[in-house]
Amino acid sequence: MANINLLPWREAERQERNKMTLVMCVGMWAVAGLIVFAAKSVMDAKIDYQQDRNRFVQTEINKLSKIIKEIETLKDKRDALLARMEVIQNLQQNRSQIVHVFDDLVNKLPNGVYYDNISKTTSGLNINGKAQSNGRVSALMRSLDASDWFDAATLKVVDVVDENGALVSKFDLSVKEERRTKNDAFNDL
Repeated sequence: MANINLLPWREAERQERNKMTLVMCVGMWAVAGLIVFAAKSVMDAKIDYQQDRNRFVQTEINKLSKIIKEIETLKDKRDALLARMEVIQNLQQNRSQIVHVFDDLVNKLPNGVYYDNISKTTSGLNINGKAQSNGRVSALMRSLDASDWFDAATLKVVDVVDENGALVSKFDLSVKEERRTKNDAFNDL
């Protein structure tokens, strides 16, 4: 029988399989590395795209915020103008009222009564003056109450004082002004 040595052949085949396994492992590692690199590149591209979109949205938000601030400023200016217009309209409506008030103060003044001071308050007038007697002060209050332009004449103080040898009644009274519209004033004419 012939002697055949199969061991070196097996050994060569084993070495060949080890080389193939090593080449396959290196190839698998290379493919895995390429897959990881490709996935990272794709994810980085998506992140960059989303960041670009976020920057665009933020710039648009900033633009709209500026526009909103301008709108709020314009609304404040509009409200201020409307308030001014309302004040002007009120002044226009009541501009003849002061003429009527002073005219009525003169027409309702009884003989023997003199005004020293007339001052305006938020609700009406304060009137300081002198009269020859307390009855004349009462007559003034009645005539002011009967007026279309005044209401609720209230006597605060009345003192009898000696002025240049004559006794006079010094008085302090308040009267409310009646707010009248332009139509009421025309109806009286």
